[in-house]
Amino acid sequence: MMRENDCVWPQWNVSPRVRAFVTTRAGGVSDAPYGGAPGAGGLNLGFSSGDAPEAVTENRRRALALTGSRNAAWLEQIHGTQVEDAHTIIERLARGERTRADASATDRAGVVCVVMTADCLPVLLCDDEGRAVGAAHAGWRGLAGGIVEKTGERVANLAGVPSSKLNAFLGPAIGPQAFEVGEDVLDAFVAAARAQRRDATAAAFAPLGGTPAKYLADIYALARLRLADLGIDDSRIHGGTLCTVIEKERFYSYRRDRVTGRMAAMIWLND
Repeated sequence: MMRENDCVWPQWNVSPRVRAFVTTRAGGVSDAPYGGAPGAGGLNLGFSSGDAPEAVTENRRRALALTGSRNAAWLEQIHGTQVEDAHTIIERLARGERTRADASATDRAGVVCVVMTADCLPVLLCDDEGRAVGAAHAGWRGLAGGIVEKTGERVANLAGVPSSKLNAFLGPAIGPQAFEVGEDVLDAFVAAARAQRRDATAAAFAPLGGTPAKYLADIYALARLRLADLGIDDSRIHGGTLCTVIEKERFYSYRRDRVTGRMAAMIWLND
């Protein structure tokens, strides 16, 4: 069965009402290439990955068991900037309807916000007192388009606090030593950045020696800049140290493997 130490748990100083974790490859029933450690089943949570549907269903049941909830706000992610109410997403799922979006938020206890990743950055948000929470799927397109800011604003509004009073957790994602991008990605971020942050945004792209117009991008640094636009001090930003590409036996990575599973970042409020 899935255990708590199969997951990555945020280390942040917030209300005990806030619960959150990010799954890894461990603790599931999926076979190769979606498996976990050698000889162990993998916790692939993505139905669109090519895995056996019955394995994904069991894996989702195991992940949800750790939350104590029966349902989560599973999204059809589209690398956009749409933020939805998590409870509404769950109601749609009960009617067989899917929600195309990349983030959700809630102020209701027992409602689980969830995003899936396999290199993209999951960003979890909450206020100090545990009045509201949110989860954002921040691939580079969504991050450049403002998904983190929009999710932060939604959580802050639900909590009734300034966005500067939010806390953020940056879950496992493709690290700065592995995220090779073209000049189009650099240009998109610099063009979208506030004037006072354009130099810092450009500095998050390291030229790849010997390869024209290629860079290694630091998605964690880019996310911190966007959180700073919300007024969130760096002391309130946690995580941002794990690389999905390098830690092969621990994390799924589309960039590394192409055929791979999906992890989930989940956040919710206890009663």
